[in-house]
Amino acid sequence: MIDINESVMQFLLAFVVVGPLLGAAAALLPAPPGLKGKSPEQAVLRHGVTVTGVILAAAIVLALGFDHDHPSKMQAGTDISWIPALDVRIHLGIDGISLPLVVLTALLTFLCALYSYFKMPAGPTPKAFVALLLVLESGTLATFAVLDLLLFFLAFETVLIPMYFLIARWGGENRARAAMKFILFTLLGSVVMLLGLLLIGIKAGTFDMVALATDNGRSLSTSVQVIAVLTIGIGLAVKTPMWPLHSWLPDAHTAAPTVGSVLLAGVLLKMGTYGFVRILLPIAPDGFHTFAPYLAAFAVVGIIYGSLACLALAQQGAKGDLKRLIAYSSVGHMGFVLLGIASTTPTGVNGALFANIAHGLITGLLFFLVGALKDRTGTTDLDALAEQTGAALYGKAPRLGGLLAFAAVASLGLPGLAGFWGEMLAMFGAFDPAADLSRPAFLTFTAIAASGTLLTAAYLLVVVRRVCMGALPQDAPKLADVQSYEFAAWTPLVVLTVVAGLWPKALLGLTDPAVQQLLAGGTR
Repeated sequence: MIDINESVMQFLLAFVVVGPLLGAAAALLPAPPGLKGKSPEQAVLRHGVTVTGVILAAAIVLALGFDHDHPSKMQAGTDISWIPALDVRIHLGIDGISLPLVVLTALLTFLCALYSYFKMPAGPTPKAFVALLLVLESGTLATFAVLDLLLFFLAFETVLIPMYFLIARWGGENRARAAMKFILFTLLGSVVMLLGLLLIGIKAGTFDMVALATDNGRSLSTSVQVIAVLTIGIGLAVKTPMWPLHSWLPDAHTAAPTVGSVLLAGVLLKMGTYGFVRILLPIAPDGFHTFAPYLAAFAVVGIIYGSLACLALAQQGAKGDLKRLIAYSSVGHMGFVLLGIASTTPTGVNGALFANIAHGLITGLLFFLVGALKDRTGTTDLDALAEQTGAALYGKAPRLGGLLAFAAVASLGLPGLAGFWGEMLAMFGAFDPAADLSRPAFLTFTAIAASGTLLTAAYLLVVVRRVCMGALPQDAPKLADVQSYEFAAWTPLVVLTVVAGLWPKALLGLTDPAVQQLLAGGTR
């Protein structure tokens, strides 16, 4: 770690949040300044790689300058009055909970920009594509960095419009319907969430998340907390997504371009679960404990439902789409995150935060790989893929097949890879929940979730068998293996999946002190 002045840290965090917006504005200029290419299209795509690369570098420096001895302390803080009449402030800061999500967002956006430079999705002008990608990055980073409830809502909403257009203009079949379904679900959930945020701010007399977390619900009556948790929780559950509010996700993923799916699964879904941890747990603890058993019940239903849906799609003759299958798998994986949060224990919440990062890495890699398969074969239909590859991807493109198998076993939670620790800790937390929660109920939830891990292994292994394993036909057509730009975009995800699996303390050492303090009554 390096010693960086606090004012420099403040600048870095503000730059990480605002920088992509400035880059988006520059992308719309007649020619992005200083970045010439063989064509205007290449120049603007190079601009996107440069801006996201600079933001990633700033996020890494921010992480290196972070005081790892005090990860529960809000650092790199900026606090400026914005709307005095409503006491709304431009309040930024990061701790051990938000820092990993900031770095993950910057990394995935850079990798998507790099991938798009070589494999731009079919659609309108790249100028709009790059600008939307950068606005999406800015809104997501702001969501994880802001410490004012109304600013959080604005950042939360900022990502909806660019994602809508990425799906509607650069997506595949049925993209207009999928994009409309996405925007309707998320906007309706956000309207309900706004009512809860306003209720908390008006009753507590402040929208400052640090002050509210430190107060730990003492200025809010139990009834106000219950209403706030219900309304805010619905909005967050839609974005997570939690069963039964998940139905927009499979359509959105199936229609979205590759980079849209990577960012949707790897980053946007984390905004919902982050809101549960950052807002509801510390600010309305009594109300959250009231709903915790119901949240856990919905979570385990989502785990089983998502796994069974994937298993059905994976079966031969089921007309299963691989992108749709991975989308349903996200419903199951995010169910583990919600189960850990519902336990309201340090073990469970740490597991949820770890699973958040692991899911972003692994599912991001899976969607990159599926996009590569579609580029080569023209389809993501499992039957068509099995027919075109002769169920022998290992023989036709061994590196691509090996990476697909790696991502699959990481997703099913193989020990030694990132997917293992988060789901295990989430179940440990549910096995011994907070004292005021029903242990028999949570033991039942844990047993159901454990059976979900078996179903996850079943459908992922079926996918690997159907696509990768089999005798290579004599007249099998050639299939391009991993290209250099794909190797560059995917290697960081593979490496981090292994590092997080072998060295979980690197992440848990950041989150645990912050979670302990958050559950004990606030954030300083």
